Amino acid sequence: MEEKVNVLISEEEVDKRIKEMASELSRKYKGSTVHMIGILKGSIMFLSELSKHMTVPVTMDFMAVSSYGNGTSSSGQVNLKLDLSVDIEGRDVVVVEDILDSGRTLSYVVELLKSRNPETLKVVTLLDKPDRRVVPVELEMTGFEIPDRFVVGYGLDYAEKYRNLPYIGALD
Repeated sequence: MEEKVNVLISEEEVDKRIKEMASELSRKYKGSTVHMIGILKGSIMFLSELSKHMTVPVTMDFMAVSSYGNGTSSSGQVNLKLDLSVDIEGRDVVVVEDILDSGRTLSYVVELLKSRNPETLKVVTLLDKPDRRVVPVELEMTGFEIPDRFVVGYGLDYAEKYRNLPYIGALD
């Protein structure tokens, strides 16, 4: 049985907000190189679009961290599946995440990266779902605050499906 996906945030709204975020980050990091760390797999589309609109030099790396498996709620257990390929000491680092939900995954990532002594460490997320937060995470910027619904599209999935949708949809 196919799940029903209802558009929550349109492709046009997502594109416009990402361009605004890139512009703001470019202003904040003028004169610097930003080292963006995408959290796989969900951040890939957001990271790609965000970096494409940056006007400062950007380098990239990736981490794979999971707390979901194939369900629609966090398991509570965070697993590091893929670590960085380069040293971040002394770099201006921006963690790029698809969604901030419970906060467990991002909190884990932030603490791990802080221990590696970056010059600066900021977090940007496309979506923020504050009603689900159990662990606080400081955000530099968020694209959209959303209600407590399970969302897919623009990199977010349900059992590996729907990542390719060009909008954010609510799975009903």
